Amino acid sequence: MEFNDNKAIYIQIAEHICEHIMLGTWKAEEKLPSVRELAVQLEVNPNTVMRTYDLLQQKNIIANKRGVGLFVTKESLQHVQTYRKSIFLEEELPQLFRNIYLLDISLEELKTRYQGFIDENFK
Repeated sequence: MEFNDNKAIYIQIAEHICEHIMLGTWKAEEKLPSVRELAVQLEVNPNTVMRTYDLLQQKNIIANKRGVGLFVTKESLQHVQTYRKSIFLEEELPQLFRNIYLLDISLEELKTRYQGFIDENFK
């Protein structure tokens, strides 16, 4: 995973985990890698992964089963979508709208390109 400088690393890792849940790579009630395992895999400090896991627990996306480890919750998909949707609508969409306006991109062109993206990547 490559990190960028515009967001905290623990948030980027949380988004990475959320994406895996939305894509079905990590399913409900599936065990997550330990803090150390994920830290080694992503080449980050274990404290960073711990911070990520804390955030995801607060959002009810993952849960700790004492003595066993961390697991994806049953309702994780709904919680991930709510969490990611709020971030998108509050932070990313205004910038996207700004670019659409400045570049004079029509809604029809957006619709056509969006449909092409869906057809190419998800069908």
